[in-house]
Amino acid sequence: MNYVIVGAGPAGVIAAETLRRTDPQGNITIIGDEPEPPYSRMALPYLLVGNVEETGTHLRHGDDHFKKLGIDVRQGRVKELDSVNKNVNLMDGEAVFFDKLLIATGSHAARPPVKGVELDGVESCWTLEDARRIMAQTKPGDRVVLMGAGFIGLIVLEALVKRQLSLTVVEMADRMLPRMMDETGGAMLKRWCEQKGVIVHTGTKVMALERSGEAISLSIDGGDPLEADLVVCATGVRPNIDFLPGSGVKVDSGILVDEHLETSVPGIYAAGDVAQGPDFSTGGQEIHAIQPTASEHARVAALNMTGRKTRYRGSLSMNVLSTLGLVSSSYGLWMGVEGGERAKAVDEQGFKYVRLEFEEDRLVGALSLGLTQHVGVLRGLIQTRVKLGPWKDRLLEDPHGVMSAYLETTQGSAAPFAAGY
Repeated sequence: MNYVIVGAGPAGVIAAETLRRTDPQGNITIIGDEPEPPYSRMALPYLLVGNVEETGTHLRHGDDHFKKLGIDVRQGRVKELDSVNKNVNLMDGEAVFFDKLLIATGSHAARPPVKGVELDGVESCWTLEDARRIMAQTKPGDRVVLMGAGFIGLIVLEALVKRQLSLTVVEMADRMLPRMMDETGGAMLKRWCEQKGVIVHTGTKVMALERSGEAISLSIDGGDPLEADLVVCATGVRPNIDFLPGSGVKVDSGILVDEHLETSVPGIYAAGDVAQGPDFSTGGQEIHAIQPTASEHARVAALNMTGRKTRYRGSLSMNVLSTLGLVSSSYGLWMGVEGGERAKAVDEQGFKYVRLEFEEDRLVGALSLGLTQHVGVLRGLIQTRVKLGPWKDRLLEDPHGVMSAYLETTQGSAAPFAAGY
């Protein structure tokens, strides 16, 4: 059996290792389009601040890790997928035959349609090469403008601050982390960053970028131009699906997959950021570009590729992030559901906030700020779909009792009710 995996990120590596455990005799090939050993993008901020060397970003250590497993890792960029003849056609003319194929090509950094966004000195922070360029072009005290204050943007923000750069953030939405935090949480996070010395502009759009001597000048709506020695663009990502036209693989926002992670073409699967698969909360099909989803996608897809029918129950939208020491998290339908009920508790001065969303007597979504002890519990209550019974009314009155509610409803053990902050 010839297994081919396109993509050398976490999903591709975990899938290959799962395939090897499940099928000791199969031929396994990973094709990655970067000239690096498989590495983790999540480790790039640690590289930027000098906490790890480049080898510290590698997903697996030891030059012979993949060789020992009999996994062929090669570099190549896919030109097209010939699903009829079962060939992955590469840019260099090579055709790689497969019996079963996993597409785990991930995403690429997207830039807004703004004049000057392709200037030298405007960087993304998505690849190892991006990180190298940022390190080469900055020194303590340099002025940096970060475009975008979403999840990726705030991961980069922390690294830039630790590099002792003078940082200004520009976010087009009305708040920081607009897809993860509501107005209360986003405003609190902005105030936290400003107290740490970061200048933050929300509800602000970059209109154009142009060279101004050695610097870059950014025109923004409603304000004076910003001057920067470097601009880092963190304005979202897009799935890598440009090689799929004519393949028969159906796509929407990403590659559409069923509960077995199989695409519309039998024998071809998808996993990770590129896969638009079952959503735990809604039952629809969504892209959840987070590493836990990529890891589970990979495991389930690999099992199905070897004939072990395994159902994927759906990914939960979840994000946990530390921004300059302030931990934020969101799970599931944190924005609420029609007809549902909500509980909120806010401590503005202490930078603590929790919001719970209920559908009938189940917790379906939550977000929090500054409450690290509740993170796993919130996820557990949502994923177990446990009926809260009388605990729902108690949580509506004071949402800080989630730990007690979790222990009693899922573990069968009572705990003292912990009210307030």
